[in-house]
Amino acid sequence: MSDAELITLAVMQALLGFTSETRWLRHVRSHLGSMFPFVPGQAGYNKRLRAASNLLRTLIRVLATETSSWSDDMWLVDSTPVECGRSRPTAQRSALAGWAGYGYCASHSRFFWGLRLHLVCTPSGLPISFALTNPKVDEREVARDLFEIEPGLLAGRWGQTIVADKGYASREFETFLNDRGVNLLRPALKRDKPRTGDRLLNPFRQIIESVNDTLKGQLDLERHGGRTAGGVTVRVLQRLLALTAAIWHNDHSGAPHTRSLIAYDH
Repeated sequence: MSDAELITLAVMQALLGFTSETRWLRHVRSHLGSMFPFVPGQAGYNKRLRAASNLLRTLIRVLATETSSWSDDMWLVDSTPVECGRSRPTAQRSALAGWAGYGYCASHSRFFWGLRLHLVCTPSGLPISFALTNPKVDEREVARDLFEIEPGLLAGRWGQTIVADKGYASREFETFLNDRGVNLLRPALKRDKPRTGDRLLNPFRQIIESVNDTLKGQLDLERHGGRTAGGVTVRVLQRLLALTAAIWHNDHSGAPHTRSLIAYDH
């Protein structure tokens, strides 16, 4: 099986909602055999997919930069839980212990054990940059690291606006962005004076929640099934690539809603 066929299968699996690799490969053999003459077993497919993590990451960026919304002058930044287990024995024995940990999701008022997906995206949901971290890592530190690791993201984007929630309130982080010509739009804290653009925040807050819902509700982000660092990473990349590919295709085909997955989920 070629890398192109492997990536195609990975994207189709995410879009069609197959969380089990075994069930997905059985479906491919039964219904798509003419398109994929050779289909590996589950172990071989999983091994190839984990080895292709860098390829998935590269494709996400390539497709994103060829989408019109890549040039949007407004980005959204947020983090969302990626649950990796629920029982105490799982948290103690899992190969993810040490990277994964306990965290709290304020949006849904619940504790969880797992990771956090930090995502910078456009209002259309197009991923710009992302990271998986322990839930206790400060959101502001991760956001700053994302922009420092790839300084080219903000280069030449003077006047760019980043919309965030109260978790990103920090004079140091805001100064870091302002020095690069970027404006941070976030809710004012109780001790703050009223901030410019407060009235715009509620609609954009709904947009980022909608993007997270697409990843979790339609692409089964929290049903990834990963048990190791490599397994979780590639399954998150698989879903981000599926979302990026759908937005890219909708953008180039002139679809009215670029984040719609309806055309690809059946």
